[in-house]
This record gives sequence, C-alpha cells and structure tokens, in this order.
Amino acid sequence: MRTIGFFEPLPIDDPKSLNDLDLPRPVPSGKDLLVEVKAVAVNPVDTKVRQSRTSQNGVPVVLGYDAAGIVVEVGPDVASYKVGDEVYYAGDITRDGANSEYHLIDERIVGRKPTSLSFAEAAAMPLTAITA
Repeated sequence: MRTIGFFEPLPIDDPKSLNDLDLPRPVPSGKDLLVEVKAVAVNPVDTKVRQSRTSQNGVPVVLGYDAAGIVVEVGPDVASYKVGDEVYYAGDITRDGANSEYHLIDERIVGRKPTSLSFAEAAAMPLTAITA
C-alpha cells in the first residue's frame, strides 16, 4: 500500500522529511473500519506531530488525521457501518494517520460523509467542526 511517512523530524525542505513508502495493507479487527482514503486535510496537528515525533523500532510515522473515504472492510465487532459506506472523520493521533491508500479507524469516531459534499470538502471538515 502506498503511504507517505517519515522517520525523524527534519526541516520540511529536507528531501528525507517525507518519504513515499510501501507498507502492508492493514487488516481491521475489533471495531475498526478499513477505509480506502479518497481525501485528507492538513491541519496544525500534522505539522506539530511531524516536528516532534520520531520513528519507533524503524516503523515510519504516518500523518493525516482528517480524512474521507469509502469503507472496504470491517472488523468483526463493527455495528454501524458496512462495506461501501462513504465516511469522514478526525483521526486518532495514537494510531497511523490517513496519508495512505488505506486507513484503519475506529467506527466510534467516524461519521457518514454528507452526500452534498465531495470527499475533499468532507475531509476538510472534521477538526474544524470539532473546534467550532
């Protein structure tokens, strides 16, 4: 799965500050949704995490906490979503971010994408809506 990640906080103009990576496609468990990411937003949390977090045990840090996409798999305990649902959400900074082709997210922090919004418009909403 194509992903953008980093291993150490470097100045953004450093060619190694963000890396195109190929990681295994995640597998949902519990209440996880596996979302095919269609759009992500960049927010202050992304820049703060990028400036302060370092890879642990060689595992890259993946940013992208506001996203929108389509559910492609569900964990065994998922109750509110099914494959094909269009969703959007503000992610969880304790987990990998959504700057990937696929992203695992707990169904309890996901909403159905409004049909009146494009994926890009929906991805721009979560953190700003929570803040408001």
